[in-house]
Amino acid sequence: MFKKLFGLKEETTQVKEEGIFAPLSGKVVELENVPDPTFSQKMMGDGLAIEPTEGKVVSPVDGVIVQFFHTKHAIGVKSRAGAEILIHVGLETVAMNGEGFEGHVKEGDKVKVGDLLITFDLALIKEKAASTITPIVITNGEIIDQMEKKTTNDAIKGETEIIHFSVKG
Repeated sequence: MFKKLFGLKEETTQVKEEGIFAPLSGKVVELENVPDPTFSQKMMGDGLAIEPTEGKVVSPVDGVIVQFFHTKHAIGVKSRAGAEILIHVGLETVAMNGEGFEGHVKEGDKVKVGDLLITFDLALIKEKAASTITPIVITNGEIIDQMEKKTTNDAIKGETEIIHFSVKG
């Protein structure tokens, strides 16, 4: 998806199997339970969501930042296996126009699991947005061969594996 939108060059896949680690600490829930049809009906892709307990987003994979919305509420990371992972902090947070969000990376930056990407004011999101629940979605699911999702009540950012997948080919 990002390649089509932004004219990014296709990179060769380096690994065929990979884990996606929790980009936030909190409760991991099924995407179907996100109170927004764009995510719950998997229009953007498949994945999970996290109800965050703190205002920090870290990289869920080793990869590169391929998209960073100017409002700092959403970011796209391309993994070494080629998965394009969208992390969308909260629901209807785009209307906050960047208020309460701070970016710590830029498009093109190489990142490792656990590197800080975004900090945000959790209390402000609770006050101004529809929800703090944060979908983590693979937007180019056509490359995925198999995916195992893991829900837990106490994911730790950068440490708890929430999705394990393999790519086709």
